Amino acid sequence: MSPRVVALGGGHGLAASLTALRRVTTKLTGVVTVADNGGSSGRLRRELDILPPGDLRMALAALSGDDERGERWVGVLQHRFGGDGPLAGHALGNLLIAAIWDILGEHVAGLDLVGELLGSQGRVLPMAAVPLDIEADVHLDAAPDRLTVVRGQAEVATVAGQVVAVRLDPADPPACPEAVQAVTAADWVVVGPGSWFTSVMPTLLVPALRDALVSTSARRLLVLNLAGDAETAGMRPTDHLEVLAAHAPDLRLDAVLADSSMVDDHLGRAAGELGAELVVADVARARGVDQHDPGRLAGAFSRLLGQA
Repeated sequence: MSPRVVALGGGHGLAASLTALRRVTTKLTGVVTVADNGGSSGRLRRELDILPPGDLRMALAALSGDDERGERWVGVLQHRFGGDGPLAGHALGNLLIAAIWDILGEHVAGLDLVGELLGSQGRVLPMAAVPLDIEADVHLDAAPDRLTVVRGQAEVATVAGQVVAVRLDPADPPACPEAVQAVTAADWVVVGPGSWFTSVMPTLLVPALRDALVSTSARRLLVLNLAGDAETAGMRPTDHLEVLAAHAPDLRLDAVLADSSMVDDHLGRAAGELGAELVVADVARARGVDQHDPGRLAGAFSRLLGQA
């Protein structure tokens, strides 16, 4: 029997998890961060006062059917307009999601409708019912001796400095009820990979969603990144676990999945401090490449979720 799996995160990291997990289970839900303020999503968010649709679009595309129809609709969804006109830079899928929300007036029903169109093998839900902003405390390279507050997902993701901590504005946003229900009913919850401070940590900062993650009877799996990005430059894998513990001190894990290239002498101890077993597997596309291989990641998930 397929396990009920919920994957939390955003952007390319969540898309990688969903692409792999849909090979393992038919009962899959992606819960997506809604703090993006850049690019097409940021423009639609500001102009229409809606949830940023970009990460939701990517998650829906990751769950689309493998048949010709599904692949064709994913191509449509991911198409991005060029040129220098008012549509330049917009992904068609973002506009489609925005239009359906405008017609239906309901986030979850709108995303379910797009999922039907794509033949998605699972469901995509927003993390919160309102758009969020990220604020970060940062030691800027230009001012390393003091903490500077940087606001905005796009700004934090590209900041020249070391991010120390992040928080949400509003600090106590309403969680998407369906997302909370999915976490509560899950057999497994998968957190990560993804941009640590702007995609992964925000999923732990919505109070009702965090409480569900802490109290659920589901087993909890954390997938570590393959390499650092701008916001985690210089951080070791053990540092990533310490950041998670600082942002969600009550959260316990059952397993931490790491690529063999990312393991050091201290990672097993750091995982154990969170209650987790360290699971090591070759899940990168190739050594030195910072992208997970869908097939290898699916194999690791299958073994962990008891589907091998």
